[in-house]
Amino acid sequence: MKISYIFMAVILCILPSRFMAQDKNNSKDHNTLKVVSAADPADKNNNFYDNADTYALPGGEITVEGEIENPGKVDFALLKKHTIIVKEAILGDDGSNRFTGAYRYDGYSLFDILSSRILKKRNKEEFSPIIDLYVTIENAKGEKVVLSWGEIFYPNNLNKCLIATEVTRIVPSKTKDLWPLPSERRLILGNDLLAERNIGNPVKITVRTPLRSIPVNRDLSPLYSPSILITSGNSPVGKIEQFTAGTKVETYNTVFYGRGRGIHSTTPFTGATLKDLLIPYLKINSENLRNTLVTIIGIDGYRAVFSLSEIMNRSDQEEFLLVPGKENEDGGKYRVFPACDFFSDRAVKAVSEISFSR
Repeated sequence: MKISYIFMAVILCILPSRFMAQDKNNSKDHNTLKVVSAADPADKNNNFYDNADTYALPGGEITVEGEIENPGKVDFALLKKHTIIVKEAILGDDGSNRFTGAYRYDGYSLFDILSSRILKKRNKEEFSPIIDLYVTIENAKGEKVVLSWGEIFYPNNLNKCLIATEVTRIVPSKTKDLWPLPSERRLILGNDLLAERNIGNPVKITVRTPLRSIPVNRDLSPLYSPSILITSGNSPVGKIEQFTAGTKVETYNTVFYGRGRGIHSTTPFTGATLKDLLIPYLKINSENLRNTLVTIIGIDGYRAVFSLSEIMNRSDQEEFLLVPGKENEDGGKYRVFPACDFFSDRAVKAVSEISFSR
């Protein structure tokens, strides 16, 4: 009898600690999620990213519309699945970054989804290049995020913008932490440091160009702008005339290659990161990271559209540089070098304005 009491006491001591550990590690899976691939917890292969179960993420139809000739529903059956691995964090209430989990996501890339859509640019007569296009993605709740056309089609590493239909936790081998699982399909942007644009259950993709009209003068000579006006909603908020004494500069070695003319040079670019120069002019919060566009405009009207997030919120350290030239140098005083891009097309010369807009 005495032994039975001792046994019961031990059990009562063990059970609470196990329940506490289970709650701490968020191990309760969504009952509605279906396992589509079983885990390999024994590490029978060299793949670190299959050591937990893979779950299907439910979701409905997605439509593509906007400045395209062939709008309509996305047929996932015609698309190839891609895989990305991400460490997700979001902005905390105190302004610091808050880690939320590490995952492998499988799904369909925006590159593939949009590749077969025939563009019908509203401003084609004014500016024919595609580098001023952007994409709005909306979910069932009405939440929206923006991406530039360039971050989908121009990056060195393609297919990192996914509509994720499956998820696998990347579980630490010692702590066994089980990060909470999403309950529905998600937009996953693999190059974002903070996952503010990773919204759930996307239902609509819209291709657009900015409404603002910008005159183009291809015969301008010399191609030179002495300063850069910073605007927000078409109102001036600042100006870049020269780098201050404390401005940190970086040098990037590159093979500079254009989509049209091919190889330009292998000369390194030296300049200041654009995010460091722009940080005084806007707040880095969830709303801005989700919905703010940045249009970089040359004095001749050549321009490219970027999402604020791809400039200010990168996880890959492939930053945008603002590169100073010599006084009165053709293409100066400043030009942009997009280190993240395979092509040189978004390397705007003689930058005269950087404009923030929603």
